[in-house]
Amino acid sequence: MNFKHLHYFWVTAKAGGVMRAGEQLHTTPQTLSGQIKLLEDWLGRKLFRKSGRQLELTEDGRLALGYADQIFTLGAELETTLRQARAGQRVLDFRVGVADSVAKSVAYRLLEPALSVSEPVRLICSEGKFPDLLAQLALHRLDLVIADEPMSRRVSVKAFNHPLGSTAMSFFCAPALKSQLQGEFPACLNDMPMLIQGASASVRQQLEGWLTRHQIHPRVIGEFDDGALMTAFGREGRGVFMAPTVLEAETVAQFGVEVIGRTNELVEEFFAVSVERRITHPCVVAITDAARGQLFSA
Repeated sequence: MNFKHLHYFWVTAKAGGVMRAGEQLHTTPQTLSGQIKLLEDWLGRKLFRKSGRQLELTEDGRLALGYADQIFTLGAELETTLRQARAGQRVLDFRVGVADSVAKSVAYRLLEPALSVSEPVRLICSEGKFPDLLAQLALHRLDLVIADEPMSRRVSVKAFNHPLGSTAMSFFCAPALKSQLQGEFPACLNDMPMLIQGASASVRQQLEGWLTRHQIHPRVIGEFDDGALMTAFGREGRGVFMAPTVLEAETVAQFGVEVIGRTNELVEEFFAVSVERRITHPCVVAITDAARGQLFSA
């Protein structure tokens, strides 16, 4: 494959057309079109199709773009790494996947110690579904996965769970909504609007069982995979929401909400999953030590 042709295709797809790509590459649209046509002939697939006066990617084009993204991102990393080595600098790349069910504030608190190790670190963080991140870990595209559940033994990935800690859960709402609550916690949640975590969150099933045991029937008005979005709705008084007790003070200060109550019957656990049985990566060591010794020590 001629990687110059692939690069022209990649820039054109990113720029949204040959005119803008030509300006970026300081070449003519005709030259670009010709080079992309050579790539299409070599692959035996059409990568673009016309949509009015615009170009849009075909299905094969979208597939090719995904691979091109990886190729040229790795190329840029290679150049940066070698230049740093030549200059006597060493930067440790640390690739982490965070399950989308983990609250952003918790993820930050867990990952922040990695930036405090003795050598310079570049944190490369991605978010996704836990099974997808495990697949990336198995291919050694990630150094670590942060999740709110352990990797199941049924998953055919050779990796190891490292417990980081656990926290009880607290319930919050905006002051205006709190004034409408009647009775003591948790009975005060009856018939109140409530915002809950999505089905993929490990604490969701616990919550449903807890509500049933206490015979509490709130009006669930929203389910959210994104905890930050759920908190945004809660801040505006749309409903009661739940967040880790370990972040209670931070949640109150940042979002102007108040604590309704808390319970140890609902527990959210956090795990670091790595291909190492014995942790040796300095960033992973920093994360596990800080989580166990500070964040979840109480």
